[in-house]
Amino acid sequence: MEYQNPYAAYATSAAAQAEESERVGFIRNTYLHLTAAVCGFILLEGALLTLIPAAAVNGILGRMGSWGPLLILVGYMAVSGIARRWAESSVSLSMQYTGLSLYVVAEAILFVPLMHLAMRMDPSIPVQAAVITAVVFGGLTAYVFMTKADFSMWGKYLGLAGLAAFGFAIAGLCFGFSLGIFFSVAMVVLLSGYILYDTSNVLHHYGVKQYVAASLALFASISTLMWYVTRILIALRDD
Repeated sequence: MEYQNPYAAYATSAAAQAEESERVGFIRNTYLHLTAAVCGFILLEGALLTLIPAAAVNGILGRMGSWGPLLILVGYMAVSGIARRWAESSVSLSMQYTGLSLYVVAEAILFVPLMHLAMRMDPSIPVQAAVITAVVFGGLTAYVFMTKADFSMWGKYLGLAGLAAFGFAIAGLCFGFSLGIFFSVAMVVLLSGYILYDTSNVLHHYGVKQYVAASLALFASISTLMWYVTRILIALRDD
């Protein structure tokens, strides 16, 4: 498969080469949109957990049968792919916002079963997972901003590692084996790499008008990181 540079269309307007005021404005807009996405996710997740009890979630999953988790994963991947394409649209700003909103909604729905499980194990797990995720994200972000390091060359390797992880996840769902806590730890390492990659792209490669797409990329890494941190905390409580 030929590698496509996702920033090629914006090469002449990359934030790194823009005037300082434009560059600062782009970074500010990116993290404001990221903050809005995180707040929207928290509010929506709280509403979903209140409106959809754990028994209802278990009933839905039970009726879907053994292939339910796989169908949910495939559906989520399809929706997230559409959301990313819309968020990266250079034609319509409203389309970009629709893509970001769609992704936040998809993540909130996906988290419902995991959050119910976590709260049944220990009501403090979601808060602990959020704090750990925030500390990891904050530390990695600070490192990139202080060093100005460019991790864009990691893209292919992170992509290959992500495909391998996805393959293991599909195999686990199809053949009924558990990937265990070590897989979750490996995913935390992988997602930390993605945060370094995404943050360096904010500094060096995104165009000044791509703040919605940049915020979606960061939100995707943060939410997936929290997913696996939550799974680790659940596994530790289960032992």
